[in-house]
Amino acid sequence: MLDDAASPPDSGQFEPLKIKCSSCNLRELCVPCCELTASERKVADLMVFNRLRVRRSEILYRSGDHFSSLYAVRSGFFKSTAQLDNAQDQVTRFSMAGEVLGLDGIGPGQHACNTIALEDSEVCAIPFAKLQEVAHAIPSLQRHLRRMMSREMVREQSVMLLLGSMNAEERLATLLLNLSKRLAARGYSPSEFSLRMTRQEMGSYLGLKLETVSRIFSKFHEEGLIDVQRKSIRILDSDGLARVMSGALS
Repeated sequence: MLDDAASPPDSGQFEPLKIKCSSCNLRELCVPCCELTASERKVADLMVFNRLRVRRSEILYRSGDHFSSLYAVRSGFFKSTAQLDNAQDQVTRFSMAGEVLGLDGIGPGQHACNTIALEDSEVCAIPFAKLQEVAHAIPSLQRHLRRMMSREMVREQSVMLLLGSMNAEERLATLLLNLSKRLAARGYSPSEFSLRMTRQEMGSYLGLKLETVSRIFSKFHEEGLIDVQRKSIRILDSDGLARVMSGALS
């Protein structure tokens, strides 16, 4: 079960059915079942998780909450925010199906951000103590956990680079191409997708004003790089966006 400090929106949202890694259609993205031997897979199936539904705009966990679980996103989309010194919230991450939330709490023992559903979503709540116990018996799972934590560190460094060294057009092009790549890895179209976040949330993540984000979207549209219909995006020229990202068209 989830720790009370994680403050799930409604305890009634837990599904009565339990989830096993071996029967989950996201297992190759979440836990490396393909690397497990038959005996290791039996051990891994001792981890049976609760499935939690999080409705749009509800908080999965808050900054300062006691860390006890990781959350594998089964469906939906989330944003993570941190409070700045001026008491404003800044978006620090967008997360989608197949990704794991809560890694920020492993070291300090408490979560460092608020994580909120941008649409109706489902997650598997994975008690970290149980995960460590099982990982102790499965070396490949230990390696996978280390890789996940390493990716989180790389992601944080990438965000710092994004905000520190790129101009506004490069930042937006990078975000669009990053979303395209992540969706493609999950079997979705890399060129046509719907943005779950608002322009304002994108601006918060990129360190840009709302007006700037809207202006660049219009510019990209006029230049034939993308087609924009409200939140629906169609990438028409991914190579062109890549050139913008690299600064070639700045």
